Amino acid sequence: MPTDVDIFETLRQELRRGTLILAVLAQLKVERYGYSLRQALAEVGLEIDEGALYPMLRRLESQGLLTSEWREEDKRKKRFYRLSPEGQAVLTRLSAEWRAMNDTLQNLI
Repeated sequence: MPTDVDIFETLRQELRRGTLILAVLAQLKVERYGYSLRQALAEVGLEIDEGALYPMLRRLESQGLLTSEWREEDKRKKRFYRLSPEGQAVLTRLSAEWRAMNDTLQNLI
């Protein structure tokens, strides 16, 4: 039988997954490569490990929400990501949805 800690952790991960997608999309209004994206998220208190970030970036790109390109920087090849026009439209809609849900939850809680 799961403990309260197990149940909490499972629910926390579900909640976090959706918010991280919104945070990644918001951060990619400005072009970034993976490591700089992780740093930017960490600076605002959203830690994400590479094992979760890179599959998410590939999935968002395959969905048409991001564009990417390989470039050399500091003598190393890095893949830079940015919102596509479709990604910007989805971010706008998801942000509005987030605000509405947050307002509702604030009233409930």
